[in-house]
Amino acid sequence: MSDTVYTLILNPDQEEQLFQAWSDTQAKTPQYAKWQLHPENCVITCYTSGKTVFQGKDALVYASPFLDKTNEIKKKTESSRKLKAEERKDILPQAGSDEVGTGDYFGPVVVCAAIVTEKTIDPLRKLGVRDSKQLRDEEIRKIGPRVMALLPHSLLIVPPEKYNAVHETHNMNAIKALLHNQAYVNLEKQCGLPSFRIIDQFTPENLFYRYVSKADKIIQPIHFETKAEDKYPAVGAASVIARYVFLKQMEEMEKQWKMTFHKGAGSDVDQCARHFVETYGKENLGKVAKLHFKNTEKL
Repeated sequence: MSDTVYTLILNPDQEEQLFQAWSDTQAKTPQYAKWQLHPENCVITCYTSGKTVFQGKDALVYASPFLDKTNEIKKKTESSRKLKAEERKDILPQAGSDEVGTGDYFGPVVVCAAIVTEKTIDPLRKLGVRDSKQLRDEEIRKIGPRVMALLPHSLLIVPPEKYNAVHETHNMNAIKALLHNQAYVNLEKQCGLPSFRIIDQFTPENLFYRYVSKADKIIQPIHFETKAEDKYPAVGAASVIARYVFLKQMEEMEKQWKMTFHKGAGSDVDQCARHFVETYGKENLGKVAKLHFKNTEKL
């Protein structure tokens, strides 16, 4: 069943009434929130801005005592009445995650989850943050460290050798799903998570949760949307951080092996792979490359 989100403006008496009703389910308070509650099938977050967000399968059950035409400012039902994209992307705070390196034969896979708040959105926009694929590497190297310093974030780096070992039992989408979920778990431990979280969709939602079904902790709910890095500042920021770290990892790999590794998986990468094998032997290829790519067959 699809999640529903209700965002209401409650007066202080209503906030207190709601809190007292479910205070035994109180969870760690996210940044810029007064409190957060986790009753069954719902997450309720009361923000210092005056907004109270109900999110989950039974959001309507908990929000209904406070619903009226004057205080309901936003309502989203994934299955029927979706928020307009311009409304959804403006929900703050928001957490977003993205991955880099899954299309590159050489180098690691890097996943980042980041949080953007009302306090950090303007500085982020001034940096010109957007999907890292739309930025030159020189721009990424310039703004990447500043974005990392500005935003709470979690990073996971999987070097090629580790990736190849995991890929023996997990396909790429399964690996990405596990990494995204773990990035959110780590970020939650670090500073708490806002109720609105977005992943740039790479697999259907039901498959995502099937891939992570055996994880120690599963982060829910999450909003899945294609091309999210172009629409949501948190996903765009995560994309920039992940790309910056990927570039730094590639630089370290080039120093270690004393050669240049081309990005992507095209013909120039084939030539680079041949040069590596001629120099260091095929037995070392798995230390720098993702072996399931077709580039390996071409060797």
